[in-house]
Amino acid sequence: MCVIFFYANSDPQPGGYRLILASNRDEFFARKTVKASEWPDADHVVGGIDLEPGREGGTWLAIGSASGVFKVGALLNLTGEPKPRDAVGRGMIVADFVSQFDEPNSILNFNQSLLQDCTKYSAFNFVSIQIGPKSLPAQIRLLSNVPPTLNDFEEGKCYGFGNSLPGTPFEKVRFGQQQFSDIVEEHGTATVEALSAQLLMLLKNKKKFWPDAELKRRAPNWGEELSALNVHIGDRGYGSRTHSIILVDTNNKMHFFEENFDPEINSLEPCNLRTVVHKHLGAI
Repeated sequence: MCVIFFYANSDPQPGGYRLILASNRDEFFARKTVKASEWPDADHVVGGIDLEPGREGGTWLAIGSASGVFKVGALLNLTGEPKPRDAVGRGMIVADFVSQFDEPNSILNFNQSLLQDCTKYSAFNFVSIQIGPKSLPAQIRLLSNVPPTLNDFEEGKCYGFGNSLPGTPFEKVRFGQQQFSDIVEEHGTATVEALSAQLLMLLKNKKKFWPDAELKRRAPNWGEELSALNVHIGDRGYGSRTHSIILVDTNNKMHFFEENFDPEINSLEPCNLRTVVHKHLGAI
């Protein structure tokens, strides 16, 4: 289970942000992972790296930049769908997208190519965002592979996606999107510190939004335990192990923050919000 909320606008109001993104990664605590950082073999990319055997090198959320253009990719599991035989690991979808900047319309070309070959993967939602010059609108797409569908979304609005199809969001995603929209409206020109604090409070919300017909249908055994934005199922060693916040200001400076559980010491309390990187993404 994962959730992502974001606002993208290539030319926001003065003091605003070109990107405001908040995401929870829900995963087994024992799954080996490199915390978010600049990638050693691609320093124009920032994100975590999966170390699960057979899935090494993939990622669930990352941002890449080149020549003033930046791209964000996020991968969300579609819960409760049959798994194809010999399914290919999905984490390289995000890694490949945020690493490649060799085509002007790379977001469109990448998604169209993926759409033709997406059924070899287990079920997923793939969120992709590309923002370049202020004169061009941000491009936002969501590709789902069960069934294969590619949708475009307008810039300047707040969106939320989880582990169901966009037309049937879980109740926690509905709630989170509204709360996220309120934060953007009230704090969308606040300092990086103030805005990130508001977003972190949203990601840590433990209220259960239950009953939820769609979540019960997709996860009949775990549904209620998964119905909060901030999941923790201690006896299964599973939960919201990573809270991520990415902000890109009007000067194209990125601020990437992350908070993690430490599975090696089985800590039930996360560390303080860690600054992954403050980085200028190039002239716009």
